[in-house]
Amino acid sequence: MSVPVTEMELQAYVDGHLPVTRTAEVAQHLAQHEEDAQRVAAYRRHNETLQNAYDPLLAAVIPARLQAGMLRRQRPWQRYAVAALLMAASGVAGWHMHAYYVGGERTQPSYLARVAAVAHAVYSPEVRHPVEVGADQEEHLVRWLSKRLGAGLKIPHLAAQGYTLVGGRLLPGERGPAAQFMYQDIKGQRLTLYVRVSKEVRDQTAFRFAQENNVGVFYWIDGRLGYALSGESDRAELLRVADAVYRQLNP
Repeated sequence: MSVPVTEMELQAYVDGHLPVTRTAEVAQHLAQHEEDAQRVAAYRRHNETLQNAYDPLLAAVIPARLQAGMLRRQRPWQRYAVAALLMAASGVAGWHMHAYYVGGERTQPSYLARVAAVAHAVYSPEVRHPVEVGADQEEHLVRWLSKRLGAGLKIPHLAAQGYTLVGGRLLPGERGPAAQFMYQDIKGQRLTLYVRVSKEVRDQTAFRFAQENNVGVFYWIDGRLGYALSGESDRAELLRVADAVYRQLNP
């Protein structure tokens, strides 16, 4: 009996992250299931749209009015342009060293990491308007985003890890709204936590890691919620903070 094809495998198929054997099986499945084939085609169109939108940024000239701000923050503008490209998962870090498998094969559900990295690249360099609602209105922020996403959200507090909450904002997700919470350390280094809600309840997945240039992302799925922590910190630092986030969300 053939192994059922999962949503994560469809996304991994689009990104070219499936083993050769499983790729052939998924291709056969798509030939026999028109709805899934159309979804895969939509994913590919989405990827092409992102590439067409952000590839030109790599060759763009930095406006003079932005150069001073970038020097103050020591965040080269082109770093974010590169981060806005499609993210290719380059490594896997297990939650408590456990690997995650689907149908006996290792998979990489990279869409969550990709959109989280794009959102981080767009908003983390902002000096005057990095968030829609500031940390001074945290209670309102939680109520607002929970209502918009249709799920009870929690904001992790990361003072013990050296980060204070800047605030948060509402973002467009794959099939509905998503949320982004932003944190900053004493040096001005920022991390963002992207949260999206799915209609389907899924088993908890292991931590996974994706990186493109200087933007790294640890991401995982917990029931209906998907989380992705993004930043320019090194992988060990991101994992340390991701571990703290996870423990607060799952006491």
